[in-house]
Amino acid sequence: MKPLLLTLLGAMLLTACATETPALKQDHGYVLEWIGERPLIDNSHLTMTLGNDGRAYGNAGCNHWFASYQLQGNAITFGPVGSTRKLCAPALMEQEHRFLEAMGKVQRWDVSPIEQLRLWPAQGKPLRFWLEEN
Repeated sequence: MKPLLLTLLGAMLLTACATETPALKQDHGYVLEWIGERPLIDNSHLTMTLGNDGRAYGNAGCNHWFASYQLQGNAITFGPVGSTRKLCAPALMEQEHRFLEAMGKVQRWDVSPIEQLRLWPAQGKPLRFWLEEN
């Protein structure tokens, strides 16, 4: 009887100490904070939503963007990225171009210790997103 009791107590302690790993949330918005090594221009608002249907979309700062995506474990890839064609200030257009180009190079994702979603390219720094509050 003692070995069974000890086993049950050990299992309960392990379960109580286990932490849930943060996960990528689909059909929920994210707000971009950094593109690689550079923060966003003040007051610009770039977003991303990963739909359950395999379509990603959001605001690229000036234009709306869209792409297909595939998710397998920690791997995530985006298909060709399209966008509307509105013109904005040159600095916003340059930032939008960097963002859309970076999205096409993403290969994997993780969640940082401060709970930011990070989309990693093959080389370089990640795109860093915060979960959008409803």
